[in-house]
Amino acid sequence: MDLKSKIILISGPTASGKSSLAIKIAKKIDGEIINADSMQVYKQLKILSARPDPKQYQKIRHHLYGFHDVKKNFSTGDWLKLVKKKIKDVQRRKKTPILVGGTGLYFKALTDGLVKIPNISAKLRNQIRNMQKKLGQKKFYEKLLKLDPSSKIKINPTDTQRSIRAYEVKKFTKKSLHEWFKNTKSSFMENDFFKVYIDYPRQELIERINVRTSEMIENGAIREVKDFIKLKVRKDKSANKAIGVNEIKEYLKNQKDLNDIKEKIAIKTRQYAKRQSTWARGNMMSWMKLKPQDLNKFLKKI
Repeated sequence: MDLKSKIILISGPTASGKSSLAIKIAKKIDGEIINADSMQVYKQLKILSARPDPKQYQKIRHHLYGFHDVKKNFSTGDWLKLVKKKIKDVQRRKKTPILVGGTGLYFKALTDGLVKIPNISAKLRNQIRNMQKKLGQKKFYEKLLKLDPSSKIKINPTDTQRSIRAYEVKKFTKKSLHEWFKNTKSSFMENDFFKVYIDYPRQELIERINVRTSEMIENGAIREVKDFIKLKVRKDKSANKAIGVNEIKEYLKNQKDLNDIKEKIAIKTRQYAKRQSTWARGNMMSWMKLKPQDLNKFLKKI
């Protein structure tokens, strides 16, 4: 299996061992690793984002990790702009780019292109969100289908976030979200990519998440959040969404039992892993799915 001429994409739920696999592949084919995780871009969130430690780099160059300030938002469009330049730079040096992370939207933007929808006013977005809360998802989805029947093709009736997005896009632009996606193209060809998704069994993944949560606390996650609080990051900034930030803030404020906070972080991480798996089922059908027991066999074929 010759992968040197490809752009390798590695995804999977949180705590599935993506970074470890990326390093092993990079060693075999003289590759360089590029971050595709929306929280690992922040320089002040090393522990909570599970950013690879420079000691773990093992002489493999890593790019787009820990470079952005938590006081500034960082969008999918920002990442796409940087990553396209980084891929070309790595390829120019005759190396293989290996993109690794758990942010599905990043990979979708890279492989399918980024939809350039005009900015929708905060007033309209809030009106639609309030409508969805008032009606409930079932009735809101029915209302969406009346406004935009094509939504039935792409949007699951239980997908609250995408339903709201589809409604606001149709209402504001008079074009369906489906039309916007249909007319969007990637800068790359489908054949440029080799895509791997680590498909971890649920119970094993839960155990890995529990272990990693404990390690984060032991390795200084509380100190990291204390430093984060001192920065006075505005509530509307994306970095606040990092799992563990609000839970540890609660612990520091109320001095709750640390084991209780660990459990809350682990539960939230498990919920996130479930959302990642759901995303993969709907958006990563063409990816090679690898069970953890198949990884060594896969590596030998490279």
